[in-house]
Amino acid sequence: MLFTAGLGIANPAAAGPESLRDSLFGRRPSEGRPLTAPPVARYVSEGGDVFVLDRTQSRPLLKFDNDPEVWALRSQPAPRGDVIYKNDLGEPVLRATRLGGVTLFTDQRPGGSAAALSGGGVPLRLSPLGPQALLERLAQASARASRAARRLIPFDADASPASSALIADAATVTSEAVVRMTRRNDGGNLLARLRQVRLVEGRKSSAQLNQGTLQITVAPSEGLAGRPSSERIVAVAAAAR
Repeated sequence: MLFTAGLGIANPAAAGPESLRDSLFGRRPSEGRPLTAPPVARYVSEGGDVFVLDRTQSRPLLKFDNDPEVWALRSQPAPRGDVIYKNDLGEPVLRATRLGGVTLFTDQRPGGSAAALSGGGVPLRLSPLGPQALLERLAQASARASRAARRLIPFDADASPASSALIADAATVTSEAVVRMTRRNDGGNLLARLRQVRLVEGRKSSAQLNQGTLQITVAPSEGLAGRPSSERIVAVAAAAR
């Protein structure tokens, strides 16, 4: 079905972990009772960033408060038993130590800032989305991207019931990517290459910019990990000629 112009978060209850180490690495059995680590937790960095780390799916998910984008991460072992969580460009986002320390890496603090456990969280999930809601999300994404570019950037999508929620989320993420482009020194050149956004369903997520059309392919079977991040979309635009 062709659409032209969200991310829904489920709210099941989730208990907060008792310690930072427990939330990331689990607790050892005590007094004969097996203990499991809470899979979702909320953290606050020394720089003031508040985020939820959700490890209930095959790919860890991270979401900052007041930011619609959910980041799908890959975990990688590091020296001394640490774990590094990277985005889809291979850039480090979090580093967790066996002693319970967590470091958050952001554009504002590329050297990292310590993060402390502040409580529990809720799993990050896509909610079902109907055709009308999808049209509204596409229109919102187009409006936001158009304001940032100061000209019309239409969004259209070829969606099915299985992909509509993810396509709506990808549209939101793409509009965030356009906003990010405006903050770059070469932002004017990047935006000059972009005329329209098209979102489609496929077997593997990707972003391609060709002759002014930015095509975002989503893979519904991968959930929130089945679409490119805003960072990847910006990188694709920067590499296009």
